[in-house]
Amino acid sequence: MTLQELQNTYPRTGRIEYLTIRCERMTPAEAVPAVQAIRGFGLQGDHYDNPGGNRQVTLIQAEHLRTIATLLGLDEIPATLTRRNIVVSGLNLLALKGKQFKIGEAILEYSGECHPCSRMEKSLGLGGYNAMRGHGGITAKVFQSGRITIGDCVCVLPPNSAI
Repeated sequence: MTLQELQNTYPRTGRIEYLTIRCERMTPAEAVPAVQAIRGFGLQGDHYDNPGGNRQVTLIQAEHLRTIATLLGLDEIPATLTRRNIVVSGLNLLALKGKQFKIGEAILEYSGECHPCSRMEKSLGLGGYNAMRGHGGITAKVFQSGRITIGDCVCVLPPNSAI
């Protein structure tokens, strides 16, 4: 296989485990069962809706929540404490670099890594920032509007398949 073929082969689809929005800056994340993604804008009701910006939606891997908890000496951490919008299981989010992916009715496009900020110390406790380093997830832009619901599949779209 070529490197490009390897980079376009995934063992399985991902799955949405958890969704959150924060209505205002510096407020706790609120768990929601579904959310509307709006093209070029972000998630409806989320304070970080960023027209035209690269950080419209944040995603983190469920598997990394367990890693972060272990690094903090905890059994688990609530997804809301990471301040990410979407928790995905079963898919390496960093493998989405340069790709578009479908979640429910929406299509998102990888826009960068989501590095932790200093708020992780307050949110997760002492060492929270360092526990999240390398595990902070990714940012994405909304390429096609649509509804996203817990349980939806996350499917990587083939190259050049933009709708």
